[in-house]
Amino acid sequence: MAHIKPIDVIAKKWATVTPQRSADYEAGVRSPRRPWAAATVQAADAWKAGIQSAITRGAFAKGVARAGDAAWSEGATTKGVRRWGEGVALAEDRYSRGFAPYAAAIARVTLPPRYARRDPRNLERVKAIVDAMVKVKEAGGV
Repeated sequence: MAHIKPIDVIAKKWATVTPQRSADYEAGVRSPRRPWAAATVQAADAWKAGIQSAITRGAFAKGVARAGDAAWSEGATTKGVRRWGEGVALAEDRYSRGFAPYAAAIARVTLPPRYARRDPRNLERVKAIVDAMVKVKEAGGV
């Protein structure tokens, strides 16, 4: 039989030691062994095979069922809420660049006339915007 420490001891050490390794994490991000984008593109076939295997096994649904609503809610409220504002603020420039082609397309749309409330012809206004968004997406927008 292999000897291993009890899981509670292992988990406690991980939770105590790992947060102190943020400098190691940063150093790894700043100076990776291989460039992230190139390595990720090279792994596309492995990613595809992994996704196909997960689909075959039903892994996504099984994982969601195993985690449950409580795990999702706990993670979202204890981590997500605290990180939300900072994450949004840090992403402002990327958001602007990513949405810019869509904003420009919306600005170019000539909307059909607006009719009385609940008139089904008003859906043509929505369709005009959707068509513009699809065109941007298909042309390589985000």
